[in-house]
Order: sequence, then structure tokens, then C-alpha cells
Amino acid sequence: MLTLSEHRVDQAQWCPSPNFNDRPDPADISLLVIHNISLPPGQFGSGHIQALFQNCLDPAQHPYFETIHQLTVSAHFLIRRNGSLLQFVSCDKRAWHAGLSAFQGRENCNDFSIGIELEGADTMPYETAQYVTLVALTGLLQHHYPAIVDARIAGHEHIAPGRKTDPGPAFDWLRYRQELANFKEKRA
Repeated sequence: MLTLSEHRVDQAQWCPSPNFNDRPDPADISLLVIHNISLPPGQFGSGHIQALFQNCLDPAQHPYFETIHQLTVSAHFLIRRNGSLLQFVSCDKRAWHAGLSAFQGRENCNDFSIGIELEGADTMPYETAQYVTLVALTGLLQHHYPAIVDARIAGHEHIAPGRKTDPGPAFDWLRYRQELANFKEKRA
């Protein structure tokens, strides 16, 4: 079971990113955004995602990295293919994951959201271990930040349509929502 202390998940590997700042209203955490990422695209398990979020990505490692190594981006969490969990930014801080975005008419989703990256790609199925960790993490975050109700869980594609496509068609929203409902029912 995951636990949260001072806005950090105790069981997550802590990998602090410098790419964050204060939220305009630290009490306004009311959206969960699900993303995907793989570096290089379509390849997994390299450690390059962590390097990107910590501003240590070596552009000489892959031609694609030459185009992204200077980005200053982060997410609160990364769930690897094996289900292991990394945390880069404390949940009470603003991670830089959503970019130009809007949810229910409100812009700048980074201000009020928590971002979870799944190690994956739009058209490659996600692993069962990732769903298990995502469901447990979602349940934990909803418990600690009750404004994140089920209707306020979105994909990057939903808050930045036309600009972003993740987590993509390979992400099984029905499975995720059913497993989340079952998880919460068992905890009740």
C-alpha cells in the first residue's frame, strides 16, 4: 500500500527535478493528468526520462536528444514499465508537465494539477504492473487531495487537444476506471 508524507509518496524513488516552482494556490490541487513518455521514442528502460527531468540528458547519446536536451520539463511521477514509481516534484509544487493547456475552461493546468507519466508510447500497450501502480497512486492522491474526483482525471490529449496525443489509444481508460473503482471499493 502506498502512503504519502508531506506531499511525497514514501515508496517512490525520490529523484528531485529542478523544473518546478510554487503553485499560485498550494491548496488548489484538483486535476490529475496522465501522460506517456519514452526516450528515445518507443524505447524503454534506459534511464533517459529521469535524465531529461533532471536536466542531465546527454545530447550525444541519441540524435533525438539533440532536439530536446535543453527542455526544462518535469512531472510529479513516472511509472516505469515494471510498475516501479519515481517522484520528481513534491505534489504541493507546480511541475512543468502540461504546457499550454486547459481543463473545463480553466487554462494553465500545471497550476492545479498533478502529472503522472507512464513509460510508454501512444500505440504500444501498457503493462499490467503500470495499471496496478497507477490505480494505487490515483487512489492515494484522491484520498489526500479530495478535489481530484474521478471526473477530474484526464489525459494530456484531453487538456491539450491537437497539440498532444498521450497517453494515446493504447491506454485502456475503461480498464483503469474499473480497476480504480474496485480499488476504492476495497478500501472503503
